[in-house]
Amino acid sequence: MFPYSLDNKRYHTLNYFFKTKFHSKVYKISLNAGFTCPNIDGTKGYGGCIYCSKLGSGEHGGNPQDDLITQFYKVKEVIDKKCQDAKYIAYFQARTNTYAPLPILKEKYEQVLKLDNVIGIFIATRCDAITDETLDYLEELNKRTFLTIELGLQTIHEKTSKLINRGHTLQEFDDMVHKLHERNINVVVHIINGLPYETEEMMLETVKHLNKLGIEGIKIHMLNIIKDTPLANIYQKEEFPLLTKEEYIDIVIKELELLNPNIVIHRITSDPDKDNLIAPDWLLKKVSILNGIDKEMNGRDTYQGKYAK
Repeated sequence: MFPYSLDNKRYHTLNYFFKTKFHSKVYKISLNAGFTCPNIDGTKGYGGCIYCSKLGSGEHGGNPQDDLITQFYKVKEVIDKKCQDAKYIAYFQARTNTYAPLPILKEKYEQVLKLDNVIGIFIATRCDAITDETLDYLEELNKRTFLTIELGLQTIHEKTSKLINRGHTLQEFDDMVHKLHERNINVVVHIINGLPYETEEMMLETVKHLNKLGIEGIKIHMLNIIKDTPLANIYQKEEFPLLTKEEYIDIVIKELELLNPNIVIHRITSDPDKDNLIAPDWLLKKVSILNGIDKEMNGRDTYQGKYAK
């Protein structure tokens, strides 16, 4: 049995991490704090990344028309019906959640940290949107709560990065990971498999690079084409090849084999909104994908870290 799992999976599950660290069931509650992005407002670019929806990856977050406390309790009330003794992570998910003056960031973060049974905060952001002043505050915050910074990378390859309009360099990303680690702050990185024209080798090179950075966690996504995005326009003009479900499962397993077993797998597939998804439609069968990964890893008798260097 793989040592970092409670349910016979062969990779380091988030459930295992939370249970062993907090000795309790932990739920993440996604919040939309109404931030924008330097890649949208013109600071770094316009329009955002070509795959990004109008909600800025906040489809499963709270209603931005509600204040953060209301958003939090709407989800908590549902969870409380099935689990009375849960602990919570406040997850600032939509768009770039450090992209504001420090007093605004403090006001938003601190109000949710005061809520009962909130034991930590996850902040999704970009490597080019954390000022030194904010870093100092995050270092202090990390000493009194469980803090994790989630950085979008998606790929290490410059050609792809320019195509998807990321708006930052790999060096900027690496530098921010080092700055966060110097302050003992956990880093989780987002990557996307199946980006236009990337080969399997390119996707694996991204994982190899991250493995050397010593990150604490990773989120693996499959590219999904969402309505009303620049990517959708590109796809309608030229239906570039998308990974099949079987190809995706195979690549994910190879990526897991390359990752240090201490790296927590926070996500292993995408979770698109069915009403806005153009392709691939197999992403809507999330359980089937997860079961397929488990079955194939068992069949290959492989596990996370098997080929890690």
